Amino acid sequence: MKTKAIIFSASLALSVVSPAALSGVAAQQATPPLATAIFAGGCFWCMEPPFDALDGVVSTTSGYTSGKRVNPTYAEVSAGGTGHTEAVKIVYNPSKVSYEKLLEVFWRNHDPLTANAQFCDKGSQYRAGIYYGTETEKRLAESTKSAIQKSGRFQQPIVTEIVAATTFYPAEESHQDYYIKNPVRYKYYSTSCGRARRLNELWGR
Repeated sequence: MKTKAIIFSASLALSVVSPAALSGVAAQQATPPLATAIFAGGCFWCMEPPFDALDGVVSTTSGYTSGKRVNPTYAEVSAGGTGHTEAVKIVYNPSKVSYEKLLEVFWRNHDPLTANAQFCDKGSQYRAGIYYGTETEKRLAESTKSAIQKSGRFQQPIVTEIVAATTFYPAEESHQDYYIKNPVRYKYYSTSCGRARRLNELWGR
């Protein structure tokens, strides 16, 4: 009888779980997994704002990708010798914003007709690209590129590269959220670089 009482007591203890604990478990199970996307569209300062404005985007990080040097610095990438391009890594909630929507925003925020440059910035470190992590992302990226090319909007070929994602290295902290930390300098740079003017020429207002 004593053994049975101990077993019963243990079973009862296991079955009594507080509502708060159950709620926490349910919340964890209900939280959808986040996804990441990597795009390059010239100066990474200017690629953060359009994605930050999207509902469902959790964070944007400026950095370097598709290069050959480990842990490159801004000075090294800017010199053009590492093979990297300035890019942004986007963490997002797929239940709120789709990868297709991210692609739409990406295309309309860079110049797809210019190789190894974007706006006033020249060099392969400013080349535009989509860096896919899955075959689905690759298919969607290639289909949107093909659709734009076939639409007749542009007579020139689209040169935005679509390649498999490699290591993404976050840029120095001073480059993160630059448009928020340095609004006056950011506005001056963006305006003087002719970014908005060129985007309006390409995509309209």
